[in-house]
Amino acid sequence: MRQQGEHGMSKPKIGFIGLGLMGAAMVGRLQSLGYELTVMGNVTRPRIDAAVAAGATEAASPAELAAASDIVMLCMDTSESVEKRMRGEDGVIAGLTPGTIVIDFGTSLPGSTKDLGAEVAEKGATYLDAPLGRTPSHAVDGMLNIMCSGDKAAFDKVEPVLKDLGENVFHLGALGNGHTIKLINNFFAMTTANAMAEAFAMADRAGVGRQDLYDVMSAGPLKSGMMDFIKAYGIDGDPDVLAFSVRNAAKDVGYYGKMAEDLGAATIMSKCAREALNTAVDQGMGDAMVPEMVDFFARRFEK
Repeated sequence: MRQQGEHGMSKPKIGFIGLGLMGAAMVGRLQSLGYELTVMGNVTRPRIDAAVAAGATEAASPAELAAASDIVMLCMDTSESVEKRMRGEDGVIAGLTPGTIVIDFGTSLPGSTKDLGAEVAEKGATYLDAPLGRTPSHAVDGMLNIMCSGDKAAFDKVEPVLKDLGENVFHLGALGNGHTIKLINNFFAMTTANAMAEAFAMADRAGVGRQDLYDVMSAGPLKSGMMDFIKAYGIDGDPDVLAFSVRNAAKDVGYYGKMAEDLGAATIMSKCAREALNTAVDQGMGDAMVPEMVDFFARRFEK
């Protein structure tokens, strides 16, 4: 694998699929550091056009992208989207050559990740899962948290690239562990976020000031970053401090429930957050940011 080093060797060629807000920010970061990229989008054109204008090549198919790359990166919304890009006669797997490393940066189902890992291995390539923490604004500056798992030798090869994208890069053991930990993390985060959103709405209904509630809660052990994300909207009116959509939150909590089901572990705590988020999506709030769940609960509690 080509990597810039003290002897002037070239950097690895990277194929990147999925230029949403996060993916486009990561592509911009890689381009700013001189990586040669081949790209494919999933939904919209403008970010692809921007990447091409900055020197990237647009591939006609995932197979073509894989054939041109040392590292294939995917940053997509669902396991279904990843599977569609990976499989089929024009999919990534069809274009893989021995030694290529494929990295899924999305939040996917661990079972799907392990199945894809086996299919990639049959081509002499390696599949890693590396879900992300933090936001697109962090990606622009290479400050993401990256939760990578899978073959350690493959991780060691791509670690310099991951460190160009992330401030904190973890290797978490066997393939699928990264996605497992990310789903547990997001379950906890979204449960906390919804609890805080309801707390503000309940304060409204009870005639208690939101600021007074926050002042008391934040003075004790409940104080957390997630509390402050919800407070940024519930009190200060800024929904974008936590730029994570209700639709994506509902998907992640749903994936956590599916993972629990696959493990034979009956989840209790995730059901409330999942119900709230799915109901909000059904009411047209899918594109709202998670802190705006304060409004969802406030409307439910109106007299």
